[in-house]
Amino acid sequence: MKNWPLSVQIWIVFAAITLCISIMLSILLPLTLRDFFTKEIYANIESAQDLLFYRSTDEFYEDFLDPKNLEKPRQKLEDIRTVNHFIIYDEDQIVISPSLSIDFLNKVRNDIKTQKSVRQRYSGKVDNEKIFYVITKGKALNQEVYLVSYVWDSYREDLVKTLFKKLALIMTIVFLLSWIPAIWLSKYLSKPLVILEKRVEKLANHEWNEAVVVNRKDEIGKLGESIEELRNQLIQQDEAQQAFLQHVSHELKTPVMVIRSFAQAIKDGIYPKGDLDCSVSVIDEEAERLEKRIGNLLYLTKLDYLSNHELNREIISLDILTKEVVDRLSWNRPELEWHLNLSKVNISGDIELWRVVLENILDNQIRYADSEISISLDKQEENTGVLRIWNDGPNMEPEVLDSLFSKFSKGYKGEHGLGLAIVYGIVSLHDSKIWAKNEESGVSFNIEVPTV
Repeated sequence: MKNWPLSVQIWIVFAAITLCISIMLSILLPLTLRDFFTKEIYANIESAQDLLFYRSTDEFYEDFLDPKNLEKPRQKLEDIRTVNHFIIYDEDQIVISPSLSIDFLNKVRNDIKTQKSVRQRYSGKVDNEKIFYVITKGKALNQEVYLVSYVWDSYREDLVKTLFKKLALIMTIVFLLSWIPAIWLSKYLSKPLVILEKRVEKLANHEWNEAVVVNRKDEIGKLGESIEELRNQLIQQDEAQQAFLQHVSHELKTPVMVIRSFAQAIKDGIYPKGDLDCSVSVIDEEAERLEKRIGNLLYLTKLDYLSNHELNREIISLDILTKEVVDRLSWNRPELEWHLNLSKVNISGDIELWRVVLENILDNQIRYADSEISISLDKQEENTGVLRIWNDGPNMEPEVLDSLFSKFSKGYKGEHGLGLAIVYGIVSLHDSKIWAKNEESGVSFNIEVPTV
């Protein structure tokens, strides 16, 4: 059924629920009705006896009936036409003998002998047909008598069948008519989902211009809002990606063009930089730039792969690794003043990936620092360590700060780069957090990482 249209599934479920309720009612109603009518039959028999005693003699009525019943309205004879009676006196003599079997009459005599209350209800069988009867003890004509009133079970069954037929007819009509609201409900619920399906299909085909609007406040409306948010994010990401690709293509095209032009010039015996060594050095520098950009692009692909695979983890002394990277990169700007305050912190992860994180951040800090860089590493109480790298360079623009770690964002002074996007990917793979913020003086990068 899961492969059928949603409207059909809703209709089937609705119809199945209605059918199950109808079947349950068809089973439970007869049982409930029989119990109800059994009580009503006994009540009808007793009412008939009260009326019969009242119509016989006032003396018999006053001796036999509860005085409270005197104020009740008199019941009409038509209301008790289904009740039959006969009288037994002296515990044996039968007056107005009905056409009942001897076995049943003997049973009634035995019931009279064991009866302790004034009135008592009984049931039995006569020729395989159930009978309900009530025996009431009283006095009439100055002697003790027993009034036996009875109703055949066929009366109860007739009532049950008649009422059940009417209820069955009503349930059938309800079941048939319920298909109409079921079909309407299924279309009402599935229609917005069909619309959303078409919109998502358009998103998959890069047709992002049409807004997703669902005028609902329920779960379907929330789904529509989520899809609309996704559409806006896709548009923004596509615009950023297009701008990034244009920049990357330019960045790759420039060193390739320089390399080719210098190589062609050297081949023709011309040295653009005055001599062969200087001209070859330019080619080497441009090749290094090209290699770095291509390496970053490949590294992003590697991170996407690692996000779906288990990392090669080992225990890393983050303080020692940080000092090693600082010693290796600090020569790039020997005039900078370095301040290191590194506590002993061990983490679990891939040491080569963390080396890339430190190299990319320090490369960024070294590029923008004015005169000094400060690095601190502290262990927190909740099994976490915080690495803070600060430089005294200019603050970042707020819009740059918000999208600093995005793959397709512009960096400081409009420059593109994948270094910080790679940093963010590696940190996320290690269940860690990274953020940058403008200080009163300079900019700091902060990394919160679980310790071991």
